[in-house]
Amino acid sequence: SSWALPSGPCTDMADSLLIDRAPLASGCVETWTLNDPASRNALSEAMVDALLAACERAAADADLRGVVLRGAGGHFCAGGSLGGFAKTIGQPLDEGEADPLVPLNRRFGALLQALCALPQWFIVAVEGAAMGGGFGLVCCADHVLAHSGAQFATPEVTLGIVPAQIALFVVRRLGDATARDWLLSGVRWSAAEALSAGLANAVSDDDFEAALLQLLKRFALAAPGAVTQTKQLLAAFAANQPLDAVLDDAALRFAQALRGPEA
Repeated sequence: SSWALPSGPCTDMADSLLIDRAPLASGCVETWTLNDPASRNALSEAMVDALLAACERAAADADLRGVVLRGAGGHFCAGGSLGGFAKTIGQPLDEGEADPLVPLNRRFGALLQALCALPQWFIVAVEGAAMGGGFGLVCCADHVLAHSGAQFATPEVTLGIVPAQIALFVVRRLGDATARDWLLSGVRWSAAEALSAGLANAVSDDDFEAALLQLLKRFALAAPGAVTQTKQLLAAFAANQPLDAVLDDAALRFAQALRGPEA
């Protein structure tokens, strides 16, 4: 059936995340838009909470075939926003005081885990800046489409802080050597360099929306159950589970899929 990218928001979660839903052959696709253009979509607590809620809902949505994550206002995401914690920069804790930054930072890690665990295919569309925590979001994607003008960086070490939650996801996406280069230098990288490093899967020099639409049509060919099973198998391998156990599980998944309705 014919379909197109969503044209307007149908769901609004505290205004920080817009969710658009559109038909996609059998089922539908959602576009999740980080929505704080004034900060280049910096990740506030509200935005992280909204994304976590969206992941929880998507995990139980049998009609949802895929998710596209992007940013409003010409940028993807400028990184984490300390918000009300800005006054704590450079300030030691009082003796015995629990640090509120610890659970806040770990909650972002839980979001990265949830995005990687989505049972649907997960596409990240990057325009403008993808920095820090935004870079971490990119590393969770099954496919990354970058605009030719996009820029990527993990500048935390240049700011005197640690890329704590994103580091392992960057390693998993780029490999140890490249991840060390990017994480320890904080240098900005172009879309072409992101493509060369394996962070981006494709770069669009032409109509970005048309390129995204073509990408969605390609992924629409994938059977949803087979996608979920494949992603679970890849996650087991990435978690360094014993190879024999992973291959045994793979054989079982193959046999069940072949005998199932999708095949």
